[in-house]
Amino acid sequence: MTQALPPEDRAAAPVPEGQAVRRVGGLRHGHGAFRAVMRDLAQETAVAMVYGGSTQAVMMASPADLLDFAVGFSLTEGIVRDPGQIERLEIVDHPQGIEAQMWLAEDRAEALAARRRFMAGPVGCGLCGIDSLEQAGRGLPDLGDAGPVLDASQIARATEDLRRWQPLHDATRAVHAAGFLLPGQGVVLAREDVGRHNALDKLIGSMARQGLDAGQGAFVLTSRVSVEMVQKCALAGCAMLIAVSAPTAHALELARGAGITLAAFARGEGFDLFTRPDRIAGGPDVA
Repeated sequence: MTQALPPEDRAAAPVPEGQAVRRVGGLRHGHGAFRAVMRDLAQETAVAMVYGGSTQAVMMASPADLLDFAVGFSLTEGIVRDPGQIERLEIVDHPQGIEAQMWLAEDRAEALAARRRFMAGPVGCGLCGIDSLEQAGRGLPDLGDAGPVLDASQIARATEDLRRWQPLHDATRAVHAAGFLLPGQGVVLAREDVGRHNALDKLIGSMARQGLDAGQGAFVLTSRVSVEMVQKCALAGCAMLIAVSAPTAHALELARGAGITLAAFARGEGFDLFTRPDRIAGGPDVA
């Protein structure tokens, strides 16, 4: 059984300037006049995932929680199956960006060499750089009947519960968050990033590093549900996905095929339920 971590209550601590935010001056127009204002803007940095000295991917990301990002990316891309297969991990700053330098166990290094590709793209692109259509439609595990049972009220409140974990969003209004929710406990862990895929990778990496079992709870997203978000959810072994916005039609079909309970438009007191209602306590008896 997964043991919940004490909530970090990240909103209680300010985001360090120069790490994930930068304060800039500007002029705001209103009521027919301009006035000076100061704004905190989200930092966006090139982060390279480097394995054995070779770059596998370059992502534009928030320069925070990069150990979590490197581990989560490695897991959701299938480069490793567990964090222990990353034998060494270093975060190295360069004038032009940041490298997450990793050295893998021999069998995983050989497997990576066999599928070597380069992926580079802007924020929000989760399929940049793949070299075949087969990779875009990679098969997902069927999570079967595993997973938590949640009260409908907890799902409806999930995205609001996530709000207290978003200090970077509060400062900049420019980033996404992904959180992990446990039945009866609410959101116990979350990560933020300018990219929604990156935020989920950071969350998955943090959970893996701390030994939290994704199968015991639900992922909560501040974004729409795209194909890549469902893929990451399934590969992490999480059987429930709750989002503030809509899924795409393809993402919905993937969630159904993987046995994921998908709840979207989770705002205020309601949500739309698209798949696997059997994981809702007292839920409707529909397919």
